Amino acid sequence: MSPAIHKVRVWDLPTRFFHWALVLAVIGLAISGTIGGNAMVWHFRFGYSVLTLLLFRIIWGLVGGRWSRFGAFIYSPQSVFNYLQGRGKSEHSVGHSPIGAGSVFAMLGFLLAQVGSGLLSDDEIAFAGPLTRFVSNATVSLATNYHKNIGKWVLLALVVLHIAAIVFYLWRKHNLVGAMLHGDKELVTRVPPSRDDAASRTAALVVLAACAALVYWISTLAAPAF
Repeated sequence: MSPAIHKVRVWDLPTRFFHWALVLAVIGLAISGTIGGNAMVWHFRFGYSVLTLLLFRIIWGLVGGRWSRFGAFIYSPQSVFNYLQGRGKSEHSVGHSPIGAGSVFAMLGFLLAQVGSGLLSDDEIAFAGPLTRFVSNATVSLATNYHKNIGKWVLLALVVLHIAAIVFYLWRKHNLVGAMLHGDKELVTRVPPSRDDAASRTAALVVLAACAALVYWISTLAAPAF
């Protein structure tokens, strides 16, 4: 007798919006940064968009839907070891697995480092981050070097690994992309769903607007052009 299948709302709409908006913004960052020149205006805009989304995700990781909260996928070293040994728990298949959680935190961390270093970078031609005038030339130089020569390659490697993991799980008949599109997963165990109603979505919109306002204010700190 086949086990009963339960459809569970795992990824709330704000989390799904964050995910796909981040994908588009990062693609825009990569393209505009590669083109350079006048496209750097858009590079900054995409960078501010990524920063807005990251700030939103940090807050939503504290107050968002059940499976979007960081507390749902912060695992102890022992849990990670057990998972790698094939002794994972049933809840590991609901939200982010121990390995998936590591990928998420790495991506968030290095994206923050990339946009943070971008705020402090100067191409010494026409474009400089809005915070460069608040730090020393040595700090600007270090941030610029990281942003241009280190961070982007680390992120590229993480993106490649992320895509490879998605393909691997799809090969194993586990569609991660589908769940991030419609929000639901079909599970054999009963678990509490993520809250995803009008009130939570409105709260997410308010948080996103506040993050956008903060990032806009940061963008206005740039030294005036003469």
